[in-house]
Amino acid sequence: MTFDFYSFRFVFSAIDPILFPEGQPGNILRGAFGNVFRGVICADDCPGARACPSRESCDYARIFEPSVSGNGPSGLRDRPRPFVFRAAYLDGRKVQPGERFWFDVHLFETRNPPLESFASAFARLAKDGLGPLRGRADLVSVEQRPVSISLDGNPQDVRCARVEFVTPTELKSADRLADRPEFGVLFARARDRVSALRTLYGAGPLEIDFRAMGERAAAIRTTRCDLRRVQAERRSSRTGKVHSIGGFVGLSEYEGPLGEFLPYLDAAQWTGIGRHCVWGNGELRLEIPPDC
Repeated sequence: MTFDFYSFRFVFSAIDPILFPEGQPGNILRGAFGNVFRGVICADDCPGARACPSRESCDYARIFEPSVSGNGPSGLRDRPRPFVFRAAYLDGRKVQPGERFWFDVHLFETRNPPLESFASAFARLAKDGLGPLRGRADLVSVEQRPVSISLDGNPQDVRCARVEFVTPTELKSADRLADRPEFGVLFARARDRVSALRTLYGAGPLEIDFRAMGERAAAIRTTRCDLRRVQAERRSSRTGKVHSIGGFVGLSEYEGPLGEFLPYLDAAQWTGIGRHCVWGNGELRLEIPPDC
């Protein structure tokens, strides 16, 4: 059993100064992508994705404004968007004219992936200007590759793992935000995100015993938890409302029989976990210490 997707890296050269305020790179890129992608896909008289009469065949509707249909996982009010941005290193940076910068995008739609239109949108993305300075940039190169992650348990007797939460992360447990990433909660959110993306956009539902794996994951001990809270906000261009996109960052370490869970944490390095994954929140890095 595998989790499959496409990974893109877009490299640009700045024409003007481009500012990425703290906590905003993913949000800036997501907003710019939505506007450009709609222009690439939709005709001038298109009523918009939410009113589109052919949502299932419209790449913009499927990718940028997906909605729940009868065949999705239960409990989802809206489908997760099948892409995420990776641009954490741009946080708080001002890119100068002539300087190169890059960001990654992971696309989880593998049944009917709009690869050409997806890449074309990013080729046009920076021409209209990015960030509060509306700085322009030229596309220098695009790297596209398919990625396949095995979800089969690790046969090695792995007993410890370290997880770094790179960007603000919020995890829910029993309909409330978790105070810290206990392993049972961390695994459940990673598993559920992979499950939703695979069910809606990939090979289909996971063939695992959710309850039994969850019970075993809850027995894994947290041996270190060094976190700090980051505050960040975004304003919706559609509704004008301000939303928190903050969360915790830092390190947690875990100990116990981890082998069967590591593939899901590996996949979560690409998908993100928790709230607001699409613009880069919930990015994590998994490490197996050499002395483990």
